[in-house]
Amino acid sequence: MTASVVAVIPARGGSKGVPGKNVARVGGVPLVAREIEPALAAGVADVRVSTDDDAIAAAAVAAGARVVQRPEDLAGDTASSESALLHALDAIEAEGVRPDVLVFLQATSPFIEPEPLRRAVARVAAGEADSVFSAFETYAFLWRRGRDGATGVNHDASFRPRRQDREPHFQETGAFYVMDVAGFRRAGFRFFGRVGIEEVDADRALEIDSPDELRLARLLAPALDARPAAIPAGALVTDFDGVHTDDAAVVGDDGRESVRVSRSDGMGVERLRRAGVPVLILSKERNAVVAARGAKLQVPVLQGVEDKAAALGAWLAERGVDPAECAYVGNDVNDLTAMALVGWPVAVADAHPDVLGAARVVLTRRGGHGAVREAAELVLAAQEEER
Repeated sequence: MTASVVAVIPARGGSKGVPGKNVARVGGVPLVAREIEPALAAGVADVRVSTDDDAIAAAAVAAGARVVQRPEDLAGDTASSESALLHALDAIEAEGVRPDVLVFLQATSPFIEPEPLRRAVARVAAGEADSVFSAFETYAFLWRRGRDGATGVNHDASFRPRRQDREPHFQETGAFYVMDVAGFRRAGFRFFGRVGIEEVDADRALEIDSPDELRLARLLAPALDARPAAIPAGALVTDFDGVHTDDAAVVGDDGRESVRVSRSDGMGVERLRRAGVPVLILSKERNAVVAARGAKLQVPVLQGVEDKAAALGAWLAERGVDPAECAYVGNDVNDLTAMALVGWPVAVADAHPDVLGAARVVLTRRGGHGAVREAAELVLAAQEEER
């Protein structure tokens, strides 16, 4: 008989270290959604998010999970993850679902890969282990502080063997734990019976518990995330300076500015228009060159916009486009609010570091050097996949 598997992600709304942490975006995706995606990809069809927070619940549902309403007495700072898991299991079983295997995922781990998780589930389902957790191999020398000075924990300080002569240890990542449900209910804790280790890559073992770790995760995401081959967006909105241009301008004696643009960008926009994809140029600056470029491309332009998110939201609402289905291409910090609004925040290759960290997709082209064409091709590729 095939084992029934359910995944539960406890994600309360009252994070103190990083307010709003569980919906904070890494690689353009809310943290809670970054746990749901690998679970689904690993073959876990039933993914639940236990939460007391409406924003987390909405993000969970959008990512393909179901929500378990977490009671207030299990959502405080002192409530254990185990208590939330047991409550979720009770709620799931009240629906008539009797899972054999429980996957416990933590929303603080943004770089979970599906394959190690799939292997861990298979080991518990097959009865090879009762509890399996993610960890990475380490040869680190560990020390303990004491009143009389530091002492070695896993080594003799008087002897320094070579790495190849040392026994490896395994550091728990906190990313996932897979458990036999009956054994977990008996033990009331995540480690019981035959405990197994599922090795994961150390470079993906980051846990987010502080603002600095959140910033680090955002910087790592462009390198660790697989770049999508297509962007399923119903509209494409772009900044102008630094996206359609290389962010440079030539100023004449009369004060008029001229900029350099890419002809290939024009072809990309034309192809989007022919495909029926709305395109908008949204610029903080007010300049005749922006209007002229918009007229040339035959797309609307909004200039002199201080609140880009508000202007973008209004434009999308007028056209009946869900922000989650919009792509926004930016390059600098004044694009961050608009990028946070949409489902597909995109950065040009030479964007500001904060913009690169907020992007779900980082283009290979720089602003003014075919970045808009590249974004257009990704949107068009998604349309081709749907046919």
